[in-house]
Amino acid sequence: MLSYCSIVARRAVFQGTRCALSQSSTNNATAAAWRYYGARGWMGMPIKVIDVPTMGDSITEGTIVDIPVAPGDYVNEDDVVLVLETDKVSVDVRAPEAGAVVEIMGEVDDVVEVGSGLYRLDTDAVAPAGGGQKKVEAATPAAASPVAETKDEPAPAPTPIAAAAPPAPEKKAAPPTPPSMPVMESITTSLGNRPERRSKMSRMRQRVAARLKESQNTAAMLTTFQEVDMGNFIEMRARHKDEFQKKHGVKLGFMSVFVKAATAALQEVPAINAYIDDEAKEIVYRDYCDISVAVASPNGLVVPVLRNTEFMSFADVERTIALFGQKAKDGTLALDDMAGGTFTISNGGVFGSLMGTPIINQPQSAILGMHATKMRAVVDEKGNVVARPMMYLALTYDHRLIDGREGVTFLKSVADKITDPARLVFDI
Repeated sequence: MLSYCSIVARRAVFQGTRCALSQSSTNNATAAAWRYYGARGWMGMPIKVIDVPTMGDSITEGTIVDIPVAPGDYVNEDDVVLVLETDKVSVDVRAPEAGAVVEIMGEVDDVVEVGSGLYRLDTDAVAPAGGGQKKVEAATPAAASPVAETKDEPAPAPTPIAAAAPPAPEKKAAPPTPPSMPVMESITTSLGNRPERRSKMSRMRQRVAARLKESQNTAAMLTTFQEVDMGNFIEMRARHKDEFQKKHGVKLGFMSVFVKAATAALQEVPAINAYIDDEAKEIVYRDYCDISVAVASPNGLVVPVLRNTEFMSFADVERTIALFGQKAKDGTLALDDMAGGTFTISNGGVFGSLMGTPIINQPQSAILGMHATKMRAVVDEKGNVVARPMMYLALTYDHRLIDGREGVTFLKSVADKITDPARLVFDI
């Protein structure tokens, strides 16, 4: 904490320097130093300007979507001061050190550029009692209204009953009135209130919409389907899942077998793992497998990437997917987690989807869609009709690069490896 005399002395030096600068405005370097220290404080004054952080190589701006603090609030180190939303991810801007927020240089929905000033922080402020939490004064309860006093009043005297009047002569009943037609106004009113709501599209939703439409306009998309018998893998999973979790510390799900089956099929059919370089008019074949896995988050669909799945085990896949799922739920996915990817797997079956045609994630050339597993009647190898757990698989591919033979061969290879998981063990 600076003493009062120290602060006065520094202000004197600061003001003297300002006068000198006004007389020699031609000195650009000195003027730049004045602008710097005028905003940030001279000789270590505690007011600091916190800039918009770098959020990725391709991200140049963001939108303020939340300001959980207000000017005058005290924040501790690493507390969230603002939340920025970019095209791909939300970023929490945290306090680099403890202090009081002096000014917030923007409002909700304002667009700010990377490197520009975002808020000012007084790092010399004293933390309030109670750990920096805001004190809320209890409202004074309203005075209870006095209860009106009631006085006993004598009961009114009973009114004498008048003599019964002679009965009136009977009248003839009128003919029944025909039912009236319903009025249009009453029909319209019976529909009730029909409100509508509008909400602004987030930057992430705008980016997702633009990418999906770009994919439709760019690729010649074609979808082929295949059904797969999940019975053998379900039985194998039920037999080994407890031992698997005990050894690896993670549950054995369905995604790991699909990731490993797709990885093996990508190595068998390299065109599925390739992409078209439109500028160079070339086809780029990749000898590694980075599989993107679509994950639902509170802000929309995100697609983190599993790197080098050809070297990953079942446990590695399950562990990495669980980590990405938790990060997506907490909103802590980084841009590096979603960059790249050579092939995508989308699991609509978790929401009950029976069949669908997924859209390619550009610049990739194909995407595999998983769906719900349902018990259906099928004919086995002996000609018997039996109930088996079946799943429909869908492969959407770019027909500019991938021929039908390659697309169907890839999907059939994935289905065969899921139907008989021993094929993954023996690499066949």
